[in-house]
Amino acid sequence: MNICSALHLKTGLKAAVVVFLGTNCEKETKMALEMAGFSTEYVFHTEKSLQGYDLVVLPGGFSFGDYIRAGRLAKLSPVIEALKEYVKLNSGFVLGICNGFQILCEAGLLPGALIENIKTKFISEDSTLFFRGGEIIIPIAHKEGCFWADSNVIENIEKNNMVFLRYKNNPNGSINDIAGLYDSEKHIIGMMPHPERAVLSQCGLVDGTKIFEFIKAELLNFKKSGLAVKSSGKRVE
Repeated sequence: MNICSALHLKTGLKAAVVVFLGTNCEKETKMALEMAGFSTEYVFHTEKSLQGYDLVVLPGGFSFGDYIRAGRLAKLSPVIEALKEYVKLNSGFVLGICNGFQILCEAGLLPGALIENIKTKFISEDSTLFFRGGEIIIPIAHKEGCFWADSNVIENIEKNNMVFLRYKNNPNGSINDIAGLYDSEKHIIGMMPHPERAVLSQCGLVDGTKIFEFIKAELLNFKKSGLAVKSSGKRVE
């Protein structure tokens, strides 16, 4: 048994961590999820079904080498069609971290796009963020992390309270300091910061646990409400 699984209370929640060619944050993400009480498995990008999971996570990295544009090739993988079906059936929650956020936007599951940072340089630093009325510190590491959308999309995002995270000191030029987004149903989350890199005190930061604990609580409420579906496509009552 993984030490993270042994030391933390199990929740009965099952998570899939999707691995693309070029993904490099899957191990840290799996560990962070297990620390939060999820039973976690790796799923390769050729997978054609994601039913049976409560949470699907697209972790950080450089899927397919970020050729053409970050996330552009990954969106063509079979697992993305499976993810769209998963979302359509209201099966559970989706989390995209960094490259995962880029993929969600490229696939049309979240609005807008992540473009090259305003200073055209790769940024790797700890970033202060506004999250649920408070401040947290989580690392960022990206070159295409500037969130952009046209004015109508931005207006809709703000009107429907779809911003999940905002930068305090905007490092990349993102419109309205947007660091993370919900979809309109608040079941899909995309974020550029790396919470999986901020869960161990030995590494200096632990605020990433607040992200995973929040998602866990929201997911447990979602399942308790009876809105989740089984792999058969029927609602859990």
